[in-house]
Amino acid sequence: MLAQHKLIVQATVPVLQQHGEAITQTFYRQMFEAHPELLNLFNPANQRDGGQARSLAASILAYAAHIDHLEQLGGMVDMIAHKHVSLQVLPEHYPIVGEHLLGAIRTVLGEAATPEIIEAWAAAYGQLAEIMIGREESLHVEGEQQEGGWRGHKAFTVQRRQQESESITSFYLVPADGKPLPTFRPGQYLGVKVHVPGSAYDQIRQYSLSHVPNGQFYRISVKREAARGNAGDAPDGQISNYLHDAVKEGDVMQASMPIGNFVLDDSRTDPLVLLSGGVGITPTICMLQHLAEQGQRLVLFVHAALGREHHAFAGELRELEKKSSNIKGVVYYENVRAEDVPGLHHDEAGRISLESLRPHLPSGGADYYYCGPLGFMNAVERVLDQLGVPLHRRYSEVFAPDPSFAAAIAKA
Repeated sequence: MLAQHKLIVQATVPVLQQHGEAITQTFYRQMFEAHPELLNLFNPANQRDGGQARSLAASILAYAAHIDHLEQLGGMVDMIAHKHVSLQVLPEHYPIVGEHLLGAIRTVLGEAATPEIIEAWAAAYGQLAEIMIGREESLHVEGEQQEGGWRGHKAFTVQRRQQESESITSFYLVPADGKPLPTFRPGQYLGVKVHVPGSAYDQIRQYSLSHVPNGQFYRISVKREAARGNAGDAPDGQISNYLHDAVKEGDVMQASMPIGNFVLDDSRTDPLVLLSGGVGITPTICMLQHLAEQGQRLVLFVHAALGREHHAFAGELRELEKKSSNIKGVVYYENVRAEDVPGLHHDEAGRISLESLRPHLPSGGADYYYCGPLGFMNAVERVLDQLGVPLHRRYSEVFAPDPSFAAAIAKA
């Protein structure tokens, strides 16, 4: 990539801030019209609500702003690469994306998209594609070289189903071919591929592994996504409802190798605070099991649920507290019922706040890992800002397309 190309890309940052979402919305529309087969790789709900377009716009903006210092984007690139591997994004997809991204820039900017700007962005995209393809291939190789590892999707049999709460069900998966089960790092997820009868396309969803590696099974725990607001805006989750309603013990589903970069840094010994909201408990309960097995690091586990009927893994948490002297749990119920016993079912009423959380926090510095829906994540970020927690001590995964990569960039 030439120096003049970098200067032009950097100069377009204000234009991207103004028109980025329009460009990415146009990009997705035009690409899917030309290549409907790519709908097999994308969650249609994220297309409907604009979340995917906002997330892509933020990524492009971050890339353009740091084109001279790409090392600062390491966290963002790695996160996207892991997601692409779970979706089975392949090298041959990148030219298609590049063609339609440049086409969307021309469509939205019109005459302002000069040949020089298009040439610079073609070079920038080519550079980014090369970086992504290389990182994704290394992840594929790393996965398939493990004992029992594979590339692409592999058949798993549902050994057991278990209801964890009113809205969350766990599925225990074993390899259909009987081969060894590769290990993984707590916090990682499976890309599960499902074809709903009557649907024109396959769908892939990422579900966190909610039980530590044991060589016997993978456990994913799935929340039934119900419609919100107007059904046309946020209808029932197609795949989550299908898994809840139709998938039985003995059925077979396809899954990718465990992947994901929201993982514990086991080299650190400082106190650790795990915070989860709703179904965000799925990776953090796995992390907690791992930390309990190690028994060395002081851990505060904070979970926020709507109420007792929505509180998954309540028994597992209390059991880990009893057995592990290094673990303390704090549970928030937003809706407390008369029969809910403080100290048994929950510890705090209402939502997480600085005032209610501060008395439970370990003294001195701590690392913070947090996961959940976007509203919960924003609330936790506000609390951490008030506490003055530096960005390099924050590790997060949001269960939605993330419209801002500022934290990932700053940590990198």
